[in-house]
Amino acid sequence: MLIGQRLRELRESKKFSQGDIEKRTGLLRCYVSRVENGHTIPNVETLEKWARALEIPLYRLFYDGETPPRKLALPASKQTKWGTTDGELGELRRLAKCLSRMSQQDQRLLLKTARLMAERETAK
Repeated sequence: MLIGQRLRELRESKKFSQGDIEKRTGLLRCYVSRVENGHTIPNVETLEKWARALEIPLYRLFYDGETPPRKLALPASKQTKWGTTDGELGELRRLAKCLSRMSQQDQRLLLKTARLMAERETAK
């Protein structure tokens, strides 16, 4: 799939001109043209702007089915992922704040200690 062709198809299906995309995204019309003609490849941030301008979810830029693609079933992890609950996220934020106030030498020492403790736990 060529992203420029897909963007043009979606724009034309909405009956938008390149000027409409320019107004809705802040991207220059000449840039819109360069992307649609395959001379430039937009980055993810630009694709997000384009999707908002076209009033579609981002995945539709890459998928043309009528229904959203199904989520992939990823293998379950044998370990629980710490930091996924609200309480744990708060603890991570507090830890990050503390780390930002520590010297680089102290950060390395703390990280090394944490690694040694984790290795000791997995050896049990």
